[in-house]
Amino acid sequence: MKFKSSDFVFQVFALLGSIILVHAIYVAIIRPNADALIEEQLAREAAGETYVQQRSIYIVMRDYEQEACFVLMLWAMAIMGLKAHRSIRERKLLDKALLNISEGTPILPEDTRDLSRPIQALPEEERRYLVPRALLTALQRFGSTKNVAAVSNSVKEVCETEGDRLDSELAMVRYITWAIPSIGFIGTVRGIGEALSQAHRAVEGDIAGVTVSLGVAFNSTFIALVISIVIMFFTHQLQLMQERLVLDTQNYCDNRLLRFLKIS
Repeated sequence: MKFKSSDFVFQVFALLGSIILVHAIYVAIIRPNADALIEEQLAREAAGETYVQQRSIYIVMRDYEQEACFVLMLWAMAIMGLKAHRSIRERKLLDKALLNISEGTPILPEDTRDLSRPIQALPEEERRYLVPRALLTALQRFGSTKNVAAVSNSVKEVCETEGDRLDSELAMVRYITWAIPSIGFIGTVRGIGEALSQAHRAVEGDIAGVTVSLGVAFNSTFIALVISIVIMFFTHQLQLMQERLVLDTQNYCDNRLLRFLKIS
């Protein structure tokens, strides 16, 4: 419950922080520069100058759909960063000898209580990590059942359950990854609608409004798709990190505990 409540609070503040940061950048930098460039282009067109219009990153990013996409990108990055940080901290436990077992020393069911004490003495936060939970479950199962096969199954069940939990916690990131292209397509529909509403002006020779509206349509889709590619890359890297943690934990239990278990 502590993990769930802390995750919710973190996600709320991460979203608020992303909104404030992105909006501040847009208000202070992106929109003023984009508006200045658009006014310059319109003035040169009105003066009848012949020039090659340059695409500016400020104009490409200026609209509200792109701003929303960047907010969601930073929010997803913050969520993934938190989960990656936890996975890295859990992986550090795999480098520690949580069980003081000498090579070749058999472990009997009556030894499980003594072996559990160093793990139970870990800080509360570390005890909630996967490795201590898997080891404690294995020791408790061995002490109660005196069955090595049952211990192996219990470790496997703990690791599979953790894998399912980690996968389910990425649901919000997957939703954001889906929402970003959708917002981009909303900008496309809005831009095309505005362009069609100004079609009569284009017929009369004034195409400035149509080109600006079509720019909204294509720029929003372009930014959304690029951001989606970036987020999908980091999402798959995070999934790979979590899957490796689960598999390495199972191997850790096999090498550091299960192979020493003996039935007297």
